[in-house]
Amino acid sequence: MLEQIVTIQTGDAELTATLHYPAVASDEKKRTEARYPTVIICHGFIGNRIGVDRLFVKTARYLAASNHIVLRFDYAGCGESAGDYGQGGMDDLILQTRHVIDYALGIERVDPNRIILLGHSLGGAVALLTAVKDSRVRSLVLWAAVANPFTDIVRIVGEKAYDLLSQSAYIDYLGYRLTSKFFESLSKYHPLLQTRNFAGNVLLVHGSGDDVIPVDYCFLYQRAFLFRSGARCDKEVILGANHTFSSISHFNQLLRVTSSWLAADQRNIEWTDWVI
Repeated sequence: MLEQIVTIQTGDAELTATLHYPAVASDEKKRTEARYPTVIICHGFIGNRIGVDRLFVKTARYLAASNHIVLRFDYAGCGESAGDYGQGGMDDLILQTRHVIDYALGIERVDPNRIILLGHSLGGAVALLTAVKDSRVRSLVLWAAVANPFTDIVRIVGEKAYDLLSQSAYIDYLGYRLTSKFFESLSKYHPLLQTRNFAGNVLLVHGSGDDVIPVDYCFLYQRAFLFRSGARCDKEVILGANHTFSSISHFNQLLRVTSSWLAADQRNIEWTDWVI
């Protein structure tokens, strides 16, 4: 498999990303004109493209070995990307994700009809909100997804810290400068109310031991998605798993569920396209 560091322009900032090619696509001797489904990984609040316990590195390599092109990136102000995190609020996180999709569609061997957003935590909410605005997204995989951005992020930073914004232009949370504008932008978005506006298939995965984002959200999302017609929504709750699926057994289960679902989703889309 080939792994390559790339940069993606978004506004005034450059995002750093890692691109993973399947072994077949990167081997000159085996190279064909085949196009591959592409998974774009959206990390969570003040996270990065590596992930806790290398969650996204291991995921990308696993999916690339299963004949996916994978692009994992750092949002502005996170990881190795330039900029200040949260400066443009949720609107900017969505816009950055759309710029990453733009970049992905220019990659050799990418199937433009098989763009999948895989979002974790706040990245799950961003992925859904992006997919609602951008019809190029065919499917969604949401891991431990945030359902109430404002409430969830205030709970994470702490209400006492958030209350300091009434006396200061920003709060310092783990070295990140978070402003009132950032929190106001979170309060404008309600992902659960947007589920009906995404027409593609969805996989929801959550750990029952998640003490950061309630596992109840997984059930709320499933119920909301099931109000749609003509698209699937599948759910998997991993017993005992924490927010980042950190144990070996929980992580392996996460990968098995995700890769099996992606394979089934691919077959379903190929069948639908053939019938049409």
